[in-house]
Amino acid sequence: MKARPSLRRHRRGNIIVLTAFLLVVMVACIAFAVDVGYLYTVRSELQRSADSAAIAAAWELMDEDAPAGSASASNLEADAVARAGQYAALNPIGSDAPTLASGDVVVGYMANPSSPAATLVPASGSTMPNAVQVTVQRTTGQNGQVPLFFARILGMENQSLTAHATAALLNSFGGFHAPHDGSNLGILPFALDEQTWNDLLAGGGTDSYKYNSESKTVSAGVDGVKEVNLYPQGTGSPGNRGTVDIGGSNNSTADLARQITDGISADDLEDLGKPFELGSDGTMTLNGDTGISAGVKDELASIIGQTRIIPIFRSVTGPGNNAQYTIVKFAGIRVLAVKLTGSMSSKMLMIQPATVVAKGGIPATGTQSSYFLYSPVWLVR
Repeated sequence: MKARPSLRRHRRGNIIVLTAFLLVVMVACIAFAVDVGYLYTVRSELQRSADSAAIAAAWELMDEDAPAGSASASNLEADAVARAGQYAALNPIGSDAPTLASGDVVVGYMANPSSPAATLVPASGSTMPNAVQVTVQRTTGQNGQVPLFFARILGMENQSLTAHATAALLNSFGGFHAPHDGSNLGILPFALDEQTWNDLLAGGGTDSYKYNSESKTVSAGVDGVKEVNLYPQGTGSPGNRGTVDIGGSNNSTADLARQITDGISADDLEDLGKPFELGSDGTMTLNGDTGISAGVKDELASIIGQTRIIPIFRSVTGPGNNAQYTIVKFAGIRVLAVKLTGSMSSKMLMIQPATVVAKGGIPATGTQSSYFLYSPVWLVR
Protein backbone atom coordinates (compact mmCIF):
# COMPACT_ATOMS: atom_id res chain seq x y z
CA MET A 1 0.00 0.00 0.00
CA LYS A 2 1.28 3.42 -0.96
CA ALA A 3 1.90 5.79 1.99
CA ARG A 4 -0.36 8.88 2.28
CA PRO A 5 1.52 12.11 1.70
CA SER A 6 2.20 14.09 4.90
CA LEU A 7 0.25 17.33 5.35
CA ARG A 8 2.73 18.64 7.91
CA ARG A 9 4.81 20.46 5.32
CA HIS A 10 1.67 22.26 4.07
CA ARG A 11 0.95 23.57 7.64
CA ARG A 12 4.44 24.91 8.22
CA GLY A 13 4.19 28.55 9.45
CA ASN A 14 0.49 28.39 10.48
CA ILE A 15 1.32 28.22 14.17
CA ILE A 16 3.48 31.34 13.93
CA VAL A 17 0.66 33.31 12.35
CA LEU A 18 -1.84 32.05 14.96
CA THR A 19 0.58 32.78 17.80
CA ALA A 20 1.15 36.32 16.56
CA PHE A 21 -2.59 36.88 16.36
CA LEU A 22 -3.20 35.49 19.85
CA LEU A 23 -0.35 37.57 21.25
CA VAL A 24 -2.11 40.69 20.05
CA VAL A 25 -5.33 39.54 21.70
CA MET A 26 -3.46 38.64 24.91
CA VAL A 27 -1.70 42.00 25.04
CA ALA A 28 -5.04 43.72 24.53
CA CYS A 29 -6.52 41.68 27.40
CA ILE A 30 -3.57 42.50 29.63
CA ALA A 31 -3.91 46.17 28.74
CA PHE A 32 -7.60 46.03 29.53
CA ALA A 33 -7.11 44.15 32.83
CA VAL A 34 -4.24 46.30 34.10
CA ASP A 35 -5.77 49.62 33.20
CA VAL A 36 -9.26 48.70 34.37
CA GLY A 37 -7.80 47.56 37.69
CA TYR A 38 -5.87 50.81 37.96
CA LEU A 39 -9.00 52.83 37.17
CA TYR A 40 -10.91 50.98 39.89
CA THR A 41 -8.14 51.80 42.34
CA VAL A 42 -8.17 55.47 41.37
CA ARG A 43 -11.97 55.55 41.58
CA SER A 44 -11.78 54.17 45.13
CA GLU A 45 -9.21 56.81 46.03
CA LEU A 46 -11.43 59.51 44.54
CA GLN A 47 -14.37 58.32 46.61
CA ARG A 48 -12.26 58.13 49.75
CA SER A 49 -11.09 61.68 49.19
CA ALA A 50 -14.64 62.93 48.58
CA ASP A 51 -16.02 61.05 51.62
CA SER A 52 -13.39 62.35 54.03
CA ALA A 53 -13.68 65.91 52.69
CA ALA A 54 -17.47 65.91 53.03
CA ILE A 55 -17.41 64.47 56.57
CA ALA A 56 -14.73 66.88 57.77
CA ALA A 57 -16.53 69.84 56.20
CA ALA A 58 -19.87 68.89 57.79
CA TRP A 59 -18.29 68.83 61.26
CA GLU A 60 -17.34 72.47 60.71
CA LEU A 61 -21.04 73.36 60.61
CA MET A 62 -21.19 72.89 64.39
CA ASP A 63 -18.88 75.80 65.16
CA GLU A 64 -17.83 74.25 68.47
CA ASP A 65 -15.04 76.73 69.16
CA ALA A 66 -17.04 79.95 69.01
CA PRO A 67 -19.38 81.14 71.80
CA ALA A 68 -22.69 79.40 71.32
CA GLY A 69 -24.83 81.17 68.76
CA SER A 70 -22.13 83.56 67.55
CA ALA A 71 -21.47 82.01 64.14
CA SER A 72 -23.20 83.15 60.95
CA ALA A 73 -24.23 80.88 58.09
CA SER A 74 -21.66 82.54 55.82
CA ASN A 75 -18.84 81.95 58.31
CA LEU A 76 -19.83 78.31 58.72
CA GLU A 77 -19.92 77.88 54.95
CA ALA A 78 -16.46 79.42 54.54
CA ASP A 79 -15.04 77.16 57.25
CA ALA A 80 -16.64 74.09 55.68
CA VAL A 81 -15.27 74.89 52.22
CA ALA A 82 -11.76 75.40 53.60
CA ARG A 83 -11.89 72.16 55.58
CA ALA A 84 -13.12 70.20 52.57
CA GLY A 85 -10.16 71.37 50.52
CA GLN A 86 -7.76 70.47 53.30
CA TYR A 87 -9.05 66.92 53.73
CA ALA A 88 -9.36 66.27 50.01
CA ALA A 89 -5.66 67.07 49.64
CA LEU A 90 -4.78 64.73 52.52
CA ASN A 91 -6.09 61.78 50.49
CA PRO A 92 -3.90 61.49 47.35
CA ILE A 93 -5.31 60.08 44.14
CA GLY A 94 -2.81 58.17 42.07
CA SER A 95 -0.04 59.67 44.25
CA ASP A 96 -1.20 63.23 43.50
CA ALA A 97 -2.95 65.44 46.08
CA PRO A 98 -6.20 66.70 44.53
CA THR A 99 -7.48 70.27 44.70
CA LEU A 100 -11.11 71.33 44.63
CA ALA A 101 -12.44 73.74 42.04
CA SER A 102 -14.90 76.52 42.72
CA GLY A 103 -18.28 74.82 42.89
CA ASP A 104 -16.88 71.44 43.95
CA VAL A 105 -18.06 72.13 47.52
CA VAL A 106 -21.76 72.94 48.01
CA VAL A 107 -22.93 73.86 51.51
CA GLY A 108 -26.67 73.84 52.13
CA TYR A 109 -29.60 72.51 54.11
CA MET A 110 -31.49 69.21 54.19
CA ALA A 111 -34.83 69.19 55.99
CA ASN A 112 -34.44 65.51 56.91
CA PRO A 113 -31.04 64.06 55.99
CA SER A 114 -32.22 60.60 57.08
CA SER A 115 -34.71 60.46 54.22
CA PRO A 116 -33.46 58.93 50.94
CA ALA A 117 -35.48 61.60 49.15
CA ALA A 118 -33.82 64.50 50.99
CA THR A 119 -32.45 67.18 48.70
CA LEU A 120 -29.74 69.74 49.34
CA VAL A 121 -31.00 73.32 49.03
CA PRO A 122 -29.26 76.62 49.76
CA ALA A 123 -29.51 77.71 53.39
CA SER A 124 -31.44 80.96 53.67
CA GLY A 125 -32.66 83.37 56.32
CA SER A 126 -32.43 81.88 59.80
CA THR A 127 -31.93 78.35 58.41
CA MET A 128 -28.41 77.26 59.23
CA PRO A 129 -26.59 74.85 56.89
CA ASN A 130 -26.42 71.21 57.91
CA ALA A 131 -25.06 69.39 54.84
CA VAL A 132 -22.05 69.49 52.51
CA GLN A 133 -21.69 67.97 49.06
CA VAL A 134 -18.14 67.49 47.74
CA THR A 135 -17.05 66.59 44.22
CA VAL A 136 -13.49 65.41 43.58
CA GLN A 137 -12.39 65.30 39.95
CA ARG A 138 -9.62 63.88 37.80
CA THR A 139 -10.61 65.58 34.56
CA THR A 140 -8.97 67.73 31.90
CA GLY A 141 -10.10 70.86 33.69
CA GLN A 142 -9.28 69.78 37.26
CA ASN A 143 -6.34 67.72 38.56
CA GLY A 144 -5.76 66.17 35.13
CA GLN A 145 -7.18 62.99 33.64
CA VAL A 146 -6.02 59.61 34.92
CA PRO A 147 -3.15 58.36 32.70
CA LEU A 148 -3.44 54.84 31.33
CA PHE A 149 -0.60 52.39 30.61
CA PHE A 150 -1.00 49.45 28.24
CA ALA A 151 -4.25 50.79 26.84
CA ARG A 152 -2.20 53.35 24.96
CA ILE A 153 -1.44 50.56 22.51
CA LEU A 154 -5.13 50.73 21.62
CA GLY A 155 -5.09 54.52 21.39
CA MET A 156 -6.54 55.23 24.87
CA GLU A 157 -4.19 57.47 26.82
CA ASN A 158 -6.31 59.03 29.60
CA GLN A 159 -9.61 58.65 31.41
CA SER A 160 -11.74 61.20 33.31
CA LEU A 161 -13.15 60.14 36.71
CA THR A 162 -15.34 61.96 39.23
CA ALA A 163 -16.60 61.09 42.72
CA HIS A 164 -19.35 62.72 44.80
CA ALA A 165 -20.11 62.54 48.54
CA THR A 166 -22.67 64.26 50.75
CA ALA A 167 -22.37 64.38 54.54
CA ALA A 168 -24.94 65.85 56.90
CA LEU A 169 -25.97 66.30 60.51
CA LEU A 170 -29.16 67.15 62.35
CA ASN A 171 -29.27 70.69 63.69
CA SER A 172 -32.96 70.88 64.55
CA PHE A 173 -34.26 68.24 66.97
CA GLY A 174 -37.93 67.53 67.56
CA GLY A 175 -37.27 64.89 70.18
CA PHE A 176 -35.21 61.86 71.08
CA HIS A 177 -35.31 58.09 70.97
CA ALA A 178 -32.99 55.63 72.67
CA PRO A 179 -29.67 55.58 70.77
CA HIS A 180 -29.13 52.41 68.75
CA ASP A 181 -25.74 51.82 70.38
CA GLY A 182 -27.36 51.42 73.81
CA SER A 183 -25.95 54.65 75.26
CA ASN A 184 -27.98 57.07 77.37
CA LEU A 185 -29.26 60.52 76.43
CA GLY A 186 -27.49 63.38 78.18
CA ILE A 187 -30.72 65.13 79.17
CA LEU A 188 -31.14 66.82 82.53
CA PRO A 189 -34.54 66.43 84.25
CA PHE A 190 -34.73 70.23 84.64
CA ALA A 191 -36.83 72.52 82.44
CA LEU A 192 -36.23 76.23 81.80
CA ASP A 193 -39.01 78.65 80.92
CA GLU A 194 -39.12 79.88 77.32
CA GLN A 195 -39.06 83.58 78.21
CA THR A 196 -35.82 83.27 80.18
CA TRP A 197 -34.27 81.28 77.34
CA ASN A 198 -35.32 83.83 74.71
CA ASP A 199 -33.98 86.66 76.86
CA LEU A 200 -30.68 84.79 77.16
CA LEU A 201 -30.42 84.43 73.37
CA ALA A 202 -31.15 88.14 73.05
CA GLY A 203 -28.18 89.01 75.27
CA GLY A 204 -29.75 88.85 78.72
CA GLY A 205 -28.37 87.06 81.75
CA THR A 206 -25.08 87.56 83.54
CA ASP A 207 -21.47 86.75 82.68
CA SER A 208 -19.86 85.79 85.96
CA TYR A 209 -18.41 82.40 85.08
CA LYS A 210 -15.94 81.28 82.45
CA TYR A 211 -15.19 77.85 81.06
CA ASN A 212 -11.65 76.78 80.17
CA SER A 213 -11.84 74.34 77.25
CA GLU A 214 -8.26 73.12 77.79
CA SER A 215 -8.53 72.28 81.49
CA LYS A 216 -12.30 71.68 81.24
CA THR A 217 -12.86 73.67 84.41
CA VAL A 218 -15.16 76.52 85.43
CA SER A 219 -14.05 79.55 87.41
CA ALA A 220 -15.28 83.03 88.22
CA GLY A 221 -14.73 85.44 85.36
CA VAL A 222 -15.97 86.62 81.98
CA ASP A 223 -15.97 84.44 78.83
CA GLY A 224 -18.42 86.33 76.63
CA VAL A 225 -21.18 83.72 77.02
CA LYS A 226 -24.08 84.75 79.27
CA GLU A 227 -25.53 82.44 81.88
CA VAL A 228 -28.88 82.04 83.67
CA ASN A 229 -30.19 80.20 86.68
CA LEU A 230 -31.84 76.90 85.76
CA TYR A 231 -33.08 76.34 89.30
CA PRO A 232 -36.87 76.77 89.13
CA GLN A 233 -37.48 79.72 91.44
CA GLY A 234 -41.07 79.78 90.28
CA THR A 235 -42.95 77.90 87.60
CA GLY A 236 -46.20 79.85 87.76
CA SER A 237 -47.90 76.78 89.21
CA PRO A 238 -48.80 76.73 92.93
CA GLY A 239 -46.48 74.52 94.94
CA ASN A 240 -44.37 73.45 91.98
CA ARG A 241 -40.69 74.38 92.11
CA GLY A 242 -39.04 71.22 90.90
CA THR A 243 -37.94 68.93 88.11
CA VAL A 244 -39.69 67.20 85.21
CA ASP A 245 -40.30 63.47 85.12
CA ILE A 246 -38.61 61.82 82.15
CA GLY A 247 -39.65 58.31 83.04
CA GLY A 248 -42.19 57.17 85.61
CA SER A 249 -44.31 59.81 87.33
CA ASN A 250 -42.86 58.95 90.74
CA ASN A 251 -39.16 59.56 90.17
CA SER A 252 -37.21 59.24 93.39
CA THR A 253 -34.15 61.25 94.41
CA ALA A 254 -32.08 58.22 93.42
CA ASP A 255 -33.66 58.28 89.94
CA LEU A 256 -32.89 61.97 89.53
CA ALA A 257 -29.31 61.49 90.74
CA ARG A 258 -28.78 58.71 88.20
CA GLN A 259 -30.27 60.76 85.36
CA ILE A 260 -28.09 63.75 86.25
CA THR A 261 -24.84 61.81 86.09
CA ASP A 262 -25.66 59.02 83.61
CA GLY A 263 -28.42 60.49 81.47
CA ILE A 264 -31.81 59.22 80.38
CA SER A 265 -31.85 55.49 79.72
CA ALA A 266 -33.93 53.40 77.33
CA ASP A 267 -35.87 52.15 80.37
CA ASP A 268 -36.68 55.73 81.36
CA LEU A 269 -38.07 56.41 77.88
CA GLU A 270 -40.13 53.22 78.07
CA ASP A 271 -41.45 54.16 81.51
CA LEU A 272 -42.48 57.56 80.14
CA GLY A 273 -45.17 55.70 78.23
CA LYS A 274 -45.14 57.96 75.18
CA PRO A 275 -42.69 59.24 72.57
CA PHE A 276 -40.23 61.80 73.90
CA GLU A 277 -41.00 64.02 70.94
CA LEU A 278 -42.83 67.23 70.13
CA GLY A 279 -46.19 66.53 68.56
CA SER A 280 -47.69 67.94 65.38
CA ASP A 281 -48.61 71.08 67.33
CA GLY A 282 -44.96 71.55 68.35
CA THR A 283 -45.50 70.70 72.02
CA MET A 284 -45.07 67.84 74.49
CA THR A 285 -46.24 67.59 78.09
CA LEU A 286 -44.14 66.31 80.99
CA ASN A 287 -45.24 65.78 84.55
CA GLY A 288 -43.51 67.93 87.19
CA ASP A 289 -42.16 67.32 90.69
CA THR A 290 -42.70 69.67 93.61
CA GLY A 291 -39.13 70.20 94.71
CA ILE A 292 -35.42 69.70 94.08
CA SER A 293 -33.80 67.74 96.85
CA ALA A 294 -30.42 68.84 98.18
CA GLY A 295 -29.66 65.13 97.91
CA VAL A 296 -28.66 65.63 94.26
CA LYS A 297 -26.25 68.53 94.86
CA ASP A 298 -23.21 66.24 94.74
CA GLU A 299 -24.35 64.75 91.43
CA LEU A 300 -24.89 68.21 89.96
CA ALA A 301 -21.51 69.34 91.28
CA SER A 302 -19.88 66.34 89.60
CA ILE A 303 -20.98 67.51 86.12
CA ILE A 304 -19.84 71.12 86.43
CA GLY A 305 -18.12 72.00 83.16
CA GLN A 306 -19.95 69.25 81.28
CA THR A 307 -22.62 69.72 78.63
CA ARG A 308 -26.20 68.48 78.80
CA ILE A 309 -29.56 68.93 77.08
CA ILE A 310 -32.52 70.61 78.76
CA PRO A 311 -36.19 70.92 77.76
CA ILE A 312 -37.65 74.44 77.41
CA PHE A 313 -41.25 74.93 78.62
CA ARG A 314 -43.82 77.53 77.62
CA SER A 315 -46.33 77.10 80.44
CA VAL A 316 -47.21 74.99 83.47
CA THR A 317 -50.72 73.99 84.50
CA GLY A 318 -51.94 72.18 87.59
CA PRO A 319 -50.64 72.45 91.16
CA GLY A 320 -47.78 70.68 92.91
CA ASN A 321 -47.09 67.13 91.83
CA ASN A 322 -49.88 67.31 89.25
CA ALA A 323 -48.17 70.06 87.31
CA GLN A 324 -47.92 69.58 83.55
CA TYR A 325 -45.07 71.32 81.72
CA THR A 326 -45.69 72.21 78.08
CA ILE A 327 -42.32 71.57 76.41
CA VAL A 328 -41.67 73.42 73.13
CA LYS A 329 -37.90 73.31 72.57
CA PHE A 330 -34.64 71.62 73.53
CA ALA A 331 -31.32 73.34 74.18
CA GLY A 332 -27.67 72.46 74.66
CA ILE A 333 -26.15 73.89 77.83
CA ARG A 334 -23.09 73.68 80.08
CA VAL A 335 -23.39 73.40 83.87
CA LEU A 336 -21.38 76.13 85.61
CA ALA A 337 -22.26 76.20 89.30
CA VAL A 338 -24.69 74.70 91.79
CA LYS A 339 -26.02 75.61 95.26
CA LEU A 340 -29.05 73.80 96.65
CA THR A 341 -28.87 74.82 100.31
CA GLY A 342 -29.81 78.02 102.11
CA SER A 343 -32.71 80.32 101.35
CA MET A 344 -34.84 79.85 98.25
CA SER A 345 -33.49 83.03 96.68
CA SER A 346 -29.88 81.87 97.09
CA LYS A 347 -30.34 78.48 95.47
CA MET A 348 -28.94 78.19 91.96
CA LEU A 349 -28.04 75.93 89.09
CA MET A 350 -26.14 78.19 86.68
CA ILE A 351 -25.95 77.22 83.02
CA GLN A 352 -24.84 78.77 79.72
CA PRO A 353 -25.57 77.81 76.10
CA ALA A 354 -23.10 75.27 74.72
CA THR A 355 -22.73 73.03 71.71
CA VAL A 356 -23.85 69.45 72.38
CA VAL A 357 -23.38 66.48 70.04
CA ALA A 358 -26.15 64.00 70.79
CA LYS A 359 -27.17 60.60 69.47
CA GLY A 360 -30.80 59.52 69.20
CA GLY A 361 -32.10 62.79 67.78
CA ILE A 362 -35.41 62.93 65.90
CA PRO A 363 -35.56 65.56 63.13
CA ALA A 364 -37.89 68.49 63.76
CA THR A 365 -40.73 68.74 61.27
CA GLY A 366 -41.66 72.37 61.75
CA THR A 367 -39.95 75.53 62.91
CA GLN A 368 -36.64 75.60 64.78
CA SER A 369 -37.20 73.61 67.96
CA SER A 370 -33.68 73.12 69.27
CA TYR A 371 -30.61 75.24 69.87
CA PHE A 372 -26.92 74.28 69.93
CA LEU A 373 -27.79 70.60 69.43
CA TYR A 374 -26.21 68.51 66.68
CA SER A 375 -26.10 64.88 65.73
CA PRO A 376 -22.84 63.18 64.78
CA VAL A 377 -22.01 63.62 61.09
CA TRP A 378 -22.76 60.78 58.70
CA LEU A 379 -22.53 60.15 54.96
CA VAL A 380 -25.94 60.64 53.38
CA ARG A 381 -24.85 59.44 49.95
